[in-house]
Amino acid sequence: MIETSARLVDHVIPDVPVRQWVLSFPWPLRLLFASRPDALSRCLAVVTRAIETDLIQRAGLTRASRARTGVVTLIQRFGSALNLNVHLHMIILDGVYTMEHNQPRFHRVNAPDRQNLDKLLNRIIARVMRRLIRDGLLIQDHEQPWLHF
Repeated sequence: MIETSARLVDHVIPDVPVRQWVLSFPWPLRLLFASRPDALSRCLAVVTRAIETDLIQRAGLTRASRARTGVVTLIQRFGSALNLNVHLHMIILDGVYTMEHNQPRFHRVNAPDRQNLDKLLNRIIARVMRRLIRDGLLIQDHEQPWLHF
């Protein structure tokens, strides 16, 4: 993982600040994602869009500006003890690009503070849960959602 990240930063990603994000899931979702990679792909799209939107807003822009960031995600399926542990290692630009006068312009953002991270995490959780409910993989319960296999 370290070698892959170093190669990406040194040879693939533009010379702008990046941040590594690691997202893990509760056990029932790890089992679901291990057996349904298509569900993980759809949830990854939700996670990526939520983080990109957060970066756009922290850069003082809106989605209407057509700002975009760069994301490389490595899906790791096992932990160091070869136990099932589906989680995401994401390398994300620490800012967004816009096009100005046909030239890309990078808008750097500062590191997110704790309050921003908590807000973003809650948004990601809510959106992933809605996606899984919409896909029929979770059943909404008034107490809490449960997996539906």
